[in-house]
Amino acid sequence: MLKDNVNDLISFSMVARERSFTRAAAQLGVSPSALSHAMRGLEERLGVRLLTRTTRSVSLTDAGERLLSQIAPSLSDLEVALNGLGDLRDKPAGSIRITAGEHALAFALWPAMKPFLARYPDIRLEITTDDGLTDIVSARFDAGIRLGEQVAKDMIAVPVSPPMRMAVVGSPAYLARTGIPQTPRALQQHNCINLRLPTLGGLYAWEFSQNGHSIRVRVDGQLVINSLVQRCDAALAGLGLAYVPEDVVQPDLDAGRLVRVLAEWCEPFPGYYLYYPSRKQHTAAFSLFIDAVRWHATPRR
Repeated sequence: MLKDNVNDLISFSMVARERSFTRAAAQLGVSPSALSHAMRGLEERLGVRLLTRTTRSVSLTDAGERLLSQIAPSLSDLEVALNGLGDLRDKPAGSIRITAGEHALAFALWPAMKPFLARYPDIRLEITTDDGLTDIVSARFDAGIRLGEQVAKDMIAVPVSPPMRMAVVGSPAYLARTGIPQTPRALQQHNCINLRLPTLGGLYAWEFSQNGHSIRVRVDGQLVINSLVQRCDAALAGLGLAYVPEDVVQPDLDAGRLVRVLAEWCEPFPGYYLYYPSRKQHTAAFSLFIDAVRWHATPRR
């Protein structure tokens, strides 16, 4: 029975990860119809329905969720074992799958990846940009990159960026029309460019701190958009105030295209961390990857 089901279990985990037969089939190199047929065969052999299919989406049933939670660690261990064979080669080799947010990729990961990939041409790296809090175990990622406060306590966390600061910014023209907010609460009287949290679905409450006092302010405005690039562009266009990482808008602040407000309420906080399960066995390729992205107080060579 196990022999008959191994390939289908791998396919099932891919469908569960992608939530789409079309995307999963593309990853597996088969047709969507063949994949759908294989999943129906697996469900018939097991005697339970694993997937709920609609014309637009695929979701897991309770039985599917249970099966995925049980097989995902084993599939991950098998992948690690196969990748570990690369340790026996003359040159480091293997595949590494990473999930990172849009800003984490640009700010923390990508600067280290260009020299890493050039140095180790036999290591394959797949990076998925996702601002949600992805379950890296069930989605079969080797690691993720998120802010330190978002990393689960049972994960190993490695710092990959210096401390960060946020900035509230607006165009000179916008601030000339509306005036400059003097406190975080005053933002509720402004047109603020918002973003919706990808995991919980609610609008993000802007976070501030000063001398140990923290405050979260729910703001409102004409525009809600998750793209960091477009939030900055909207601020440049005078459409309102944006709350964004300081490094992203520093060139615009230096050039006078944007003006920063409430700077005294935007204190530094711990930056990004690479995180992975404590039970993960390192391949040589993954160990080299950790060394490449780990942040040190001195600049990377």
